[in-house]
Amino acid sequence: MTNPHLPAAPATDPTFTPPSLGRRFGALIIDWVLCLLVSNIFGGSIQHPWLTPTVLVVEYGLFLGLFAQTPGMYITKIRCVNWHDGGRIGVPRGLLRGLLLAVVVPALIMDEHRRGIHDRLADSVIVDAPRR
Repeated sequence: MTNPHLPAAPATDPTFTPPSLGRRFGALIIDWVLCLLVSNIFGGSIQHPWLTPTVLVVEYGLFLGLFAQTPGMYITKIRCVNWHDGGRIGVPRGLLRGLLLAVVVPALIMDEHRRGIHDRLADSVIVDAPRR
């Protein structure tokens, strides 16, 4: 049974069109700058180069798992949802997606739905955020 108030799951929606790469990249830049600011509070990324990517992974895990959006995604009006049902991906898969995104290479190899390897392994997809 489907909920008429929720959009169709991206995997089963023949009209699904992913957001532009520009919006995705913009969200990543915003999130990266926020992670740099946070990591500088905890000792700086110069002394601890692993700190900023770690903050990014934690940010993705918590924000995607709980809210389906990072702060950068909120600003660029996109969200990350489950590929098969359109719901939240949860904290463990958010952490996995963030970890794989920190590696960068998986994000460069995309399919026709602009799902990188990190999205396919986390069973996620980036979609337009609903307008309020």
